[in-house]
Amino acid sequence: MCVQNAGRSQMAAALLDHHAAGRVHVRSAGSAPSDAIHPRAVEVMREIGIDLDSAFPKPLTDDVVRAADVVITMGCGDACPIYPSKRYEDWDLRDPADSTLEQAREVRDEIDTRIRHLLTEILPAPTSRS
Repeated sequence: MCVQNAGRSQMAAALLDHHAAGRVHVRSAGSAPSDAIHPRAVEVMREIGIDLDSAFPKPLTDDVVRAADVVITMGCGDACPIYPSKRYEDWDLRDPADSTLEQAREVRDEIDTRIRHLLTEILPAPTSRS
C-alpha cells in the first residue's frame, strides 16, 4: 500500500507476483489512488521484463487489509488501517514520481531485494526429493 498506488506499491505487487509464481495472492492499493500508474514506474519495470500496462491504481479498503496476512506500507502514514494479528512492515522508499530514472531503478531494485527476502519468510522452503 502507498498513497497514490501508482509507483512503489505497483512495482512491489508486480515483483511479488513475478517471484511468487502463483504461490501467493497479491493485492495493491492506495489511500488516495492516482488516475494512472506513474510512467517512470512503468519504464523501470519494463527494463526488467515486467509489464505494468494492465495495472491501475486501486482504492484501499478495509476488505483488502482484512484479507491480507502481510501488509506492506510505503509512505501512507496514518491513512493505512491497522488491524490486530496482521503482520505489518513499513518500507521507507523514495517515491519514483519524485525521482530521476536512476533513482527509480534503485527503488525498483531495493523493492526486488525486499520482496525476495519476504518470500523466504512467508513461503515454505522447497523440499528435496531423494
